[in-house]
This record gives sequence, C-alpha cells and structure tokens, in this order.
Amino acid sequence: MFSAQSRLRHAAADTFAMVVYCSVVNMLIEIFLSGMSFEQSLSSRLVAIPVNVLIAWPYGFYRDWVMRLARRISPEKWMKSLADVLAYVTFQSPVYVVILLAIGANWHQIAAAVSSNFLVSMMMGAVYGYFLDYCRRLFRVSQYA
Repeated sequence: MFSAQSRLRHAAADTFAMVVYCSVVNMLIEIFLSGMSFEQSLSSRLVAIPVNVLIAWPYGFYRDWVMRLARRISPEKWMKSLADVLAYVTFQSPVYVVILLAIGANWHQIAAAVSSNFLVSMMMGAVYGYFLDYCRRLFRVSQYA
C-alpha cells in the first residue's frame, strides 16, 4: 500500500508540493506584480488550497506524461526544464483564472495576474518541477520513468 508506487503516497507528495509552491509563489505575484491587496491575495490562496488539493495529483500525472514525451525527443536537461515549463503553464493558467474569478478579482487584475504568472512560469515552471521531484523523493515516490 505504501510502496514507492503507492497511489496514496504519490498523491500526498504531489499535493504537498502543489499547495506549498502555489501558495508562496502566487501570493508574491498577486501582491507585488498584480497590485492585489494582501486580503485579496490571502482570499485567493485560501480558495486555491482545496483547488490545489483536487488538481495536484492529476497535474502530477499530466506532468509525468509531458516528461515522458520530452524524454523521447531528447534526454538533455534543457528538455526536462522546457517540458516542466510547458506542463506547468498549460495546466495551471486556466485553473488560476477560475480561482481569481471566484474571489472577485476584476478582469484587469486577472489579466495582470495571469500574464505575470505566465511570464514568471517561464522561469518558475522548471523550479516547480525540481521542487516536485524533491517532494517526491521526500515521500519516497518513484519518478515518472
């Protein structure tokens, strides 16, 4: 049940990584780049926690699928980083829009937050991939291979 291939262990690692990473990074983006108030950002992050819990494991599967495709193209480290960015941006951006709509952000704030998140994700998507891999090692979960 709790082997390296355990679904429960895999889900726990992916969920922990997603909640921690998204809470910290998106709050910084919302406050410092998007002009949202601390209260709006805190509301956004609180709404995001259950959303992140729900999407963390599916995202982990999606990312693993993108990583397997990327590895077929090239085993180089730059391809892994590119695949992490692509997986993160294509999965998280639509979810982020829904969260911001739910907390009452206006369209200007949403556009600023999502575009900022997109730009930051160009740098941070790979960082999240490394963080996810680190969390999976902490939880002793096997990699996407």
